[in-house]
Amino acid sequence: MNENLEIVTHIYKDSEMSISSLKKLNTVLENKDNKIKNIIEEILQGYEEYFKKAKKILINGKGKKEKTGLITKVMANMGIDKEVKDDNSDSAIADLLIKGIMMGTVDLEKKIKKYEDVKLNEETKKIVEDFQSFQNSCIEKLRCFL
Repeated sequence: MNENLEIVTHIYKDSEMSISSLKKLNTVLENKDNKIKNIIEEILQGYEEYFKKAKKILINGKGKKEKTGLITKVMANMGIDKEVKDDNSDSAIADLLIKGIMMGTVDLEKKIKKYEDVKLNEETKKIVEDFQSFQNSCIEKLRCFL
């Protein structure tokens, strides 16, 4: 797989995992009175947009649309259930989401660092920069709940 597609695949998988986790979180919070629910929905919509963009790039570049493994999703869902059961305050949920977003951010940085000597195409650069900006803005929105 070429470097551009590998980086876009990371965004695709990160977005797909985030969508799954945020949908699960929405379900868990459905009958609760959390103020953070609107922000969660906004973040979910953002990840859905990046998932679509990455998918389009992968299809056009004939890259594989690798999905996150079922075990990983089940473990994440179990973690969400446990964390929210222990503390469903907006602060605890914001902390959980910030940590999850930061894991994705760090993983993407590693990919970028791995290919720093490779000239990425403009489409890949754009989606990477936009995705990083999106993730940073999500963290900033969530910080007010800490």
